[in-house]
Amino acid sequence: MDKFTALTATAAPLNIKNIDTDKIIPARFLKTIKRSGLGKSLFADMRYDEQGAENPAFVLNQPKYRSAQILVAGDNFGCGSSREHAPWALLDFGIRCVIAPSFADIFFNNCFKNGILPIALPEDVVAKLMDDASLGTNARLTIDLERQVVVRPSGEEIAFGVDAFRKHCLLNGLDDIGLTLEHAPAIDAYEAKQPAWMPKI
Repeated sequence: MDKFTALTATAAPLNIKNIDTDKIIPARFLKTIKRSGLGKSLFADMRYDEQGAENPAFVLNQPKYRSAQILVAGDNFGCGSSREHAPWALLDFGIRCVIAPSFADIFFNNCFKNGILPIALPEDVVAKLMDDASLGTNARLTIDLERQVVVRPSGEEIAFGVDAFRKHCLLNGLDDIGLTLEHAPAIDAYEAKQPAWMPKI
């Protein structure tokens, strides 16, 4: 998992409430267990028409947001089913941070496990960031995880909370496998002490 330390990038405004995981990645794209290749299907029913042509009105199809790495969204983002494909699709598109007033719990947890930083802020603060994002590449946001602040184009710093363990994992690029491998020496030492007749894991 790629480390997340500080990110300065264009933020795309998606001012819609209750965006569920089926909107993020429709069920027909869930046949794969690979984490790559899902970015092209992110928000598919909003990004494309029935013939597969891009909807020019959708924010991520607009030239200034095609390389957005931050998404500023409405309340209750990621509600619906528990599909982990939702953060996979966001990450494959290039989104590393989602800012919203609130998140569905399972989606929120899945973000951290996949290298995405979800930031919950009050609605009035998110509204300001939505205004910033509407300016496109002329007003990039900075997310400083180490200091736990969002820096607006004006220079104003907005503090956000994050669980210490999850922060550690993101800063060091540790998913569940990476966390296990941190204990590899202890695991190897334990294995070495086992009788020869015991099967090795």
